[in-house]
Amino acid sequence: MLLKKKLCIVALFGGVLFFMIASHTIQKNSFDMDTAAHSSARTVTEISKHRSCSCSNCIKDPGISQWFDQRFDYKQQPYLTGDENQIDPVSLKWWRGLQSSSNISLNEIIEKMFTVISPPVKKSQKCQKCAVVGNSGNLLQSKYGALIDSHSTVFRMNKAVTLGFEQYVGNKTTHHIMYPESAVDLAPGIHLVLLPFKSRDLEWLTSALSTGKIKTTYMRVKELVQADKDKVMVVNPSFFKYTHDRWTEQHGRYPSTGMLAIVFALHLCDEVSVFGYGADSQGNWHHYWEENKYAGAFRKTGVHSADFEREIILKLHSEGKIKLYPKVQRKSPNDVNE
Repeated sequence: MLLKKKLCIVALFGGVLFFMIASHTIQKNSFDMDTAAHSSARTVTEISKHRSCSCSNCIKDPGISQWFDQRFDYKQQPYLTGDENQIDPVSLKWWRGLQSSSNISLNEIIEKMFTVISPPVKKSQKCQKCAVVGNSGNLLQSKYGALIDSHSTVFRMNKAVTLGFEQYVGNKTTHHIMYPESAVDLAPGIHLVLLPFKSRDLEWLTSALSTGKIKTTYMRVKELVQADKDKVMVVNPSFFKYTHDRWTEQHGRYPSTGMLAIVFALHLCDEVSVFGYGADSQGNWHHYWEENKYAGAFRKTGVHSADFEREIILKLHSEGKIKLYPKVQRKSPNDVNE
């Protein structure tokens, strides 16, 4: 038997109030209000379980950007932990081909390295907001120092200078990314994040934090580095290949330090702001602390694809996965001023 009745349903879902008034013809006992309420509560619970953090905008939340979801590998381990079989054979072969490597077994090198440094300890934070600070001269366009320092985690890289430039770049550093040829001493409490482009770099790290025996790679390097041995992170060689394949799509021989730093932050952080990347409006590039007569040479080396990496960074910004500073101003579709 069919009954006609007016239904007025007030549904509250996700903080939004919907009012629906309709006239329905329904079959007796076909609509159970208790069941519907239980189903709605279950749906809200399931959605909350899929949130990857407590921030208002979480990088790793799936379903927000199909472009991002196709590239981001949630299972990718960004740094070495001392566990076995962390580097897959395909990635290892590719990584060894980047530069000349030691003949010593990589497992032996890593095992020895972890007798000097401690495996990273993953600390959970409710909302980890990170700033990735590049070294581009465009940082001098605005005074971002206070904004950069307001982040819970601040990544800097290579020979980044803060003294005298605090109003532009801040002075807080929690993670300093480097490789042997760009190594600097670190203050206590700062994480040394090693980008190993070759197995010799892993050997250098062990030496630089202990004996100081290694003095050269393909050039003279810093023999000893001041850093906390229990705050060292070594980027997984597989992470290089992952970034090269998924993010820079095999443009250039391998990704730049700046590109690796951003993808690394995407895996460690819940929100990411990026400062000091890119050239000026004339295409020139230099460090903010110096006048570089070879400005723009980075774009001509052929090792990295600066133009393609720029487009990926802009896409991350437009997809809401990073906040890019200085703000992007487009004069025309083919004219991007970073």
